[in-house]
Amino acid sequence: MKKKEFDRAVRRLFQNHNDLITRNNRIRSGGNGIYDRYEYPAITREHTPVFWKYDLDYKKNPDLLMRLGINTTFNAGAIKLNGKYYMIVRTEGFDVKSFFAMAESNNGIDGWRFWDHPLIMPSAGDPEMNVYDIRLTRHEDGWIYGLFCAERKDRSKPDDSSAAIASCGIARTKDLIRWERLADLKSNAAQQRNCVLHPEYVGGKYMIYTRPQMGFIDTGDSGISVGFTDSMEKAVVGKEILVDPRKYHTVKEVKNGQGPPPIKTGHGWIHLAHGVRRTAAGLRYTLYIFMTDLNEPWKEIKRPAGHFIEPIDDERIGDVSNVVFSNGWIEDKDGKVFIYYASSDTRMHVATTTVDKLIDYIINTPEDAGRTELCVKQRDELITKNLEVIKRDFPDLLKRLKTGD
Repeated sequence: MKKKEFDRAVRRLFQNHNDLITRNNRIRSGGNGIYDRYEYPAITREHTPVFWKYDLDYKKNPDLLMRLGINTTFNAGAIKLNGKYYMIVRTEGFDVKSFFAMAESNNGIDGWRFWDHPLIMPSAGDPEMNVYDIRLTRHEDGWIYGLFCAERKDRSKPDDSSAAIASCGIARTKDLIRWERLADLKSNAAQQRNCVLHPEYVGGKYMIYTRPQMGFIDTGDSGISVGFTDSMEKAVVGKEILVDPRKYHTVKEVKNGQGPPPIKTGHGWIHLAHGVRRTAAGLRYTLYIFMTDLNEPWKEIKRPAGHFIEPIDDERIGDVSNVVFSNGWIEDKDGKVFIYYASSDTRMHVATTTVDKLIDYIINTPEDAGRTELCVKQRDELITKNLEVIKRDFPDLLKRLKTGD
């Protein structure tokens, strides 16, 4: 490629990138009244800067070949600071190593731009092979904490190339720029994943949502739990209290895990979590909601039945198909809530709702009745009531239902 052609090709790469990140997003038609989905993903691998992937020196790369590819951008922690919305995105290269990259937006919906450089998370003693799925908590102690999965090779199984150990890595910051790495969480569990710091002290202690598990993949008989520690600088939890267990023939029959830190309301703490069930096509990940007590946040008080967000349409396709996962949401002062979720371990999306709608959904959505007969009766009662409402308030619709006109 001649130098002039090279220069034009470089400019096209930057123009295409700019066209993408300046594209306005819009609410999808339809919906369920609980939240709004959006037409386009919020962040994809194409949103990563051109200069992360290409060597732009003509002398070293005259054919403009990609050198360090980006595979996926997903599972982002989220926070609002100084009027801007931030996602710390799990960004995975072609080498399948994940790293944290900061993206910011002025409105929380579109215009997401990555910072020039990824975050370089300091190691804590034994360097990790991989770090990912950070949850961000602004704690009342004044720090912003990031809890994430720190994955290392299981050295007790040197011949098993997939044997790994998951620990909860901990770091903190005041400005999202300078990070102090703290010691990994210590607990009685063999491994920990999906750990999240509660935003307030509970009984004078830090409370951490955990998911103790036996192996890297297997979760044993656990579910979402909590443990307490006196310090985050050397966090140690002893006994872990089970908050939200797995349950047979539900959206969380195989495993579940806390998503982002919960949102505090006058009715209780609102939690967003992921649940996994087995299907003929493999594991299916969805998101569900529950509420815990305001003063004893380890006690569930409301459990709407079923899933809250599921993968639809193109969201079902990706590196790990049929998956939605969230570890970040933001509540604005006006009560608007931005839910950031990944689809199929590939890209980031946003959905918007309000705290009032979430409370309505949680309080007024029936709990799982437990088995088919009872679930059908539950639905039949809703149908009977609605037919009476239609007869009273929408007689024209009733006629249409009967005649098909």
